[in-house]
Amino acid sequence: MPSGFETIEYTKEDGLAKIVLNRPKVLNAHNMQMRDDIYQVLGAIQDDPDVRCVVLHGEGERAFCTGADLSEFGTAPSMVIARQVRWERDLWGLFLSIDKPIIAALHGYVLGSGLEIALLCDMRIASEGTIFGMPEAALGMIPVAGGTQTMSRTLGVSRALDILLSNGQLNAYTALEVGLIHKLVSRELLLKEAVSLAKRISNYPPHLLKAIKEAMRRGPDMSLGNALELEKNLATTALATK
Repeated sequence: MPSGFETIEYTKEDGLAKIVLNRPKVLNAHNMQMRDDIYQVLGAIQDDPDVRCVVLHGEGERAFCTGADLSEFGTAPSMVIARQVRWERDLWGLFLSIDKPIIAALHGYVLGSGLEIALLCDMRIASEGTIFGMPEAALGMIPVAGGTQTMSRTLGVSRALDILLSNGQLNAYTALEVGLIHKLVSRELLLKEAVSLAKRISNYPPHLLKAIKEAMRRGPDMSLGNALELEKNLATTALATK
């Protein structure tokens, strides 16, 4: 059954959790309430042994998420204080710490921190017609949801800098070509494809999913030798776990 949140919808069934960004009138731009709601539900997912995989998508036909709700700027005591609160809560760090695979189902506009949220997910499926961009520099800001790090790790430094500094946009076919997304489908099949993948993943033992995510998360920041040692240790522990 759906759980009650103001800005998102959350459901759970047969090991699969679904999070829907639900502010379609403002293209699912995230405000402070949405960040609070997502933070709460991700914490619940992390602590819920019944959840094995997560699908994240956006309500409406026009956008997955267009980033922060700029109309909210100025309503907090100051932008500095608002950002300090967000960093202390560290929603973006929580995304990365979840030991269950998160699949982003992307459509329409995926802009700014909307793209950063997608990059914090483990897999990204998009529908035809999806537009990706990160306009922060053109707006006099820098990304604060990990975009400078996740994008460069996903696309390489040169491609990431081109997107970050030129205010350019990628269409879905280019996004697939450069590896920003791993699969492209029709809009009609988007959610079905994401759910199908999530259900396959949900059949795997939870401790294996956790070990694979840990290896993939920690390994790239290690030397190759240390990363291989990490992999061996995780594999040994996984094999010993019933």
